[in-house]
Amino acid sequence: MPAYLEGLLAPVADEIEAVSLPVTGELPRELTGRYFRNGPNPLPGQDPGHWFAGDGMIHGVRIRDGRAEWYRNRWVKTRLLDGAPYITEQGFDLTAVHANTNVIRHAGKIFALVESGFPYEMTPDLDTVGPCDFDGRLTSAMTAHPKEDPVTGELHFFGYSVVAPFLTYHRLTAAGDLAESRVIDVPGPTMMHDFAITENHVIWLDLPAVFDLSLLDSGMPVRWDDDYGARIGVMPRGGEVQWFDVDPCYVFHVGNAYEDHGRIVLDAVRYSPGKFADIWGEVSGETNPVVAAVGSGLYRWILDLDTGKVVEELRDDRDIEFPSFNEEHLGRPSRYLYTVTDNAIVKYDTGNGHNEVNELGRNPGEAEFVRRQDAKDEDDGWLMSVVTEHDGSGSELLVLDARTLEFTASVRLPRRVPAGFHGNWLPDA
Repeated sequence: MPAYLEGLLAPVADEIEAVSLPVTGELPRELTGRYFRNGPNPLPGQDPGHWFAGDGMIHGVRIRDGRAEWYRNRWVKTRLLDGAPYITEQGFDLTAVHANTNVIRHAGKIFALVESGFPYEMTPDLDTVGPCDFDGRLTSAMTAHPKEDPVTGELHFFGYSVVAPFLTYHRLTAAGDLAESRVIDVPGPTMMHDFAITENHVIWLDLPAVFDLSLLDSGMPVRWDDDYGARIGVMPRGGEVQWFDVDPCYVFHVGNAYEDHGRIVLDAVRYSPGKFADIWGEVSGETNPVVAAVGSGLYRWILDLDTGKVVEELRDDRDIEFPSFNEEHLGRPSRYLYTVTDNAIVKYDTGNGHNEVNELGRNPGEAEFVRRQDAKDEDDGWLMSVVTEHDGSGSELLVLDARTLEFTASVRLPRRVPAGFHGNWLPDA
């Protein structure tokens, strides 16, 4: 059996619901809302051919007044789940996707996201509303990692394609209207999983993990191409892209980016070509990517817009993934970054390079930062992460104090939650 169907990745076979969940510690009273986490979960008996290709399932916990009122898990009821083909005689059906990577809220609507197609709207109780193309104006796929500007409220995102146009930039207004779409010139079809924004720029990652349709039967038709090159693009909002050649690498997830006196500073989790080959083999099913070494490090690029020069710096060689931060500072200078590694959550002070570690002894999912309402400091808030025992005996929603990484509370979930991708805390309005 492929590794992505076993162990901590093994899908669950059904949808359940439980109420009045056991709480250890004390849930902060201002945490009133829903924690949703998305990830691949193929239907029973199905093998999608790759970890990334399983049907989307969202696990949700409703918290109010210091209580965990309910847990429920629901498949995202996409057309692909119902058997509709993604590739048709007319091309790619952007509604026939697995919507398994992220879940966000913008302009009052909740979306399950995957980078190969349209977002799927969900209700607060995790019922599927259906695919969304923003009144017919969206004609490309939508990244699973859009960026909401904390000042303007606009949502910046992009779509990539295996056929031209290979990259398209989009911008939603704070009210949820698609206000801008334009093609960005890149030489070929790359797997651009994430990107960044600053106060005045959009940051592109044009890297040598490329799509090759001759590999379509492999589950994910992606290969490394040394000849493609590696570069980072800095695009003034509304302007042309300035490209910076960098050492060959791959980035699944960025941290924050910001402007610094004519320079762009970008922090991200970087994979060398060799480390990318290892991790791609793992997520393709050769070994279990949750328990195998991640093989990635915290990296910083400093891009000088005047001279065209770039400084590249390894900040920490610890195997990490899933960086998060206080998104009130998205695109602006920030100090703290939170990541996960095997059995632990790591907090970085990107100003002085120090880090703190909470050794959990269990497998943590992405540690999402939730800001305290009356916060005075950047790190004044909590981290929320679904953690799972390595023997698969159970999962819980863990809440840590983001300042100290100390335990605040945990919610025992009624079942093991398969290791997955990204989630978000959606506070009540």
